[in-house]
Amino acid sequence: MSFLLYFSEIVIPLTAAYIVMHGLAAKRNVFEDFTKGAADGIHTAAKLLPTLIGLLVGTKVLRASGLLDFLCNKIGWLISLTGIENFPEELLPLSIVKLISASAANGLLFDIFKEFGTDSFIGMAASIMMSCSETMLYCLSIYFGSVHITKTRWTIPGCLLAIIAGITASVILAGILCS
Repeated sequence: MSFLLYFSEIVIPLTAAYIVMHGLAAKRNVFEDFTKGAADGIHTAAKLLPTLIGLLVGTKVLRASGLLDFLCNKIGWLISLTGIENFPEELLPLSIVKLISASAANGLLFDIFKEFGTDSFIGMAASIMMSCSETMLYCLSIYFGSVHITKTRWTIPGCLLAIIAGITASVILAGILCS
């Protein structure tokens, strides 16, 4: 275990050293390449800023307007129609917000921890859910927006299917861990 702790502390400096050494071996001006890449990164971030602001504002509006509670009630009703009884309703807001913003989902996760505890079934399921799902709208808008892709084809249905599988797996795994 101590080896893993030591290795985790040196892996990033070793990776940076490897990149520099590889650049020097290839007779590249490493510092110039670094500054050019940093400048390109700043330009990319500036182009993506409106999308990020829109997602943050949208998330705040979703929570403050009561629309999140409305959506959770309707989705909970649909889940109850399917006969699934083991899905905790307390995880629905986290499931929805996680689609949009990881930072807002972290806020909901901390609320769940305060109310139910980290070692409870709901706390464990929420933790696993946060680890096995992705912020679909954020990632699609950033990745597709940076290369100007407008036709997503099957990306959104595929993402939703993977997220539903991750949410389902989180509840099942938390049930196994808590039993």
